[in-house]
Amino acid sequence: MKNAIIIIFFLTLNGNLFAHEHGHGTPLKQWELTSTNKTINADFVKYENGQVWLIDGNHTVQTFQISDFSEANQEYIKTKSEFITSLNSNVTIETDSQSVTSFNIGLITLGVFLLLFSVFKLIKQKKTVYVTHGVLGLILILVVSCKNASTTKASTAQVPANNVTLMQSFFEKFDGVTTHTDDNYLYVSSNGLPDHDMMVGITNWQQQVPINQNYTGDNSWAIPTHPKMAENPLSTKTNLLKGAIAVAVNGIPIFNPLNNRGEDANAIGELDNWGGHCGRADDYHYHLPPLHLQDQVGAGNPVAYAVDGFPVYGETTDRLDAYLGKTNADGSYQYHTIKEYPYLIAGMRGEVILDPKTEAPENQVYPQPRTQELRPALRPLRGAEIIDFKSLGENSYALTYRLDSKEYIINYKWDNEDNYTYQFIDPEGTASVETYKPREK
Repeated sequence: MKNAIIIIFFLTLNGNLFAHEHGHGTPLKQWELTSTNKTINADFVKYENGQVWLIDGNHTVQTFQISDFSEANQEYIKTKSEFITSLNSNVTIETDSQSVTSFNIGLITLGVFLLLFSVFKLIKQKKTVYVTHGVLGLILILVVSCKNASTTKASTAQVPANNVTLMQSFFEKFDGVTTHTDDNYLYVSSNGLPDHDMMVGITNWQQQVPINQNYTGDNSWAIPTHPKMAENPLSTKTNLLKGAIAVAVNGIPIFNPLNNRGEDANAIGELDNWGGHCGRADDYHYHLPPLHLQDQVGAGNPVAYAVDGFPVYGETTDRLDAYLGKTNADGSYQYHTIKEYPYLIAGMRGEVILDPKTEAPENQVYPQPRTQELRPALRPLRGAEIIDFKSLGENSYALTYRLDSKEYIINYKWDNEDNYTYQFIDPEGTASVETYKPREK
């Protein structure tokens, strides 16, 4: 009886390892609202499209923008939302390693306690009943140790080389996209402009417009043709917020769904109807999986290739791992997409080389093509919504946006000498013109 009381006391002492968060009788979580410099006490309900639902002690539901919260609370909200999503889908989401470690430490401590307690009693009282407790303690220590040893590193099983000819067939379905290879990479060349309209639907706009990019020759996108599984896959939640993580089969790069500030670009209105927008170099890229390309590559074919060499497919009912991928019977690996964040490539499952000039979270995979800023970086135009985008001819476009119920137009074009002309037309019809030429490299 005494032994049982001791063990129960020990488990109570470590109750934080097993207790349900904010269960009956426990206090509500305190939230810091940076927008108002206030704190509220409430439980988390859900996070969707940039909005956060909380319920207070009076069972009143309140909604906030995720940007209203402190950085620590934003991280908590996103992690909690991912966990809830994982419970309602076939997708396995990575658990908090710190929580797992704490739980394991608790088990090991209990095991050591039982083992030492049993040895002490055997010496003092010479009763064999304590052997059972000692064996139990030893088993706990061995089980946790073996579990940790088996999960320290991800599987690095060999995977077959990519079928380069097949890869090329997907990319070369699109006009203006070409490929070439060497012993290590498939290189994808394009002008960085898709064959669909762009920018329409953006409500959080930094005044960039899409222009052509020189993704050719030595400045092409490079995809490994002999991918290797990484021992320590990089989470795209805390890495690779700069540069591309994949290349769509139409030659358009795909960036991390999080922008360089760590925000879900889709949830805060930065993306157009195709899941893309422009960077500071007026370079168009996606932040969401380009599932519309399935119509052109055919059902069951990849819509992109990650920069670690593994293909990216559309949605699936198959069970996915923590990186939103799966291993096939032949040992090959492939990513899939889901409707909610993280959308695609939750972690870089394959080996990649990181640019030594960059640091996490804004590190990027090397090599990456270079882009060149043409116009000075501009600030977000608060309240503006892009409502139209159309081609006016070869290398000539018109973008229309609405601000304060008035419409503004940007007509822009470039010639074969890389002279860029921008015409800005206000609601009264008054026009102003700016011209630019890329700086010498």
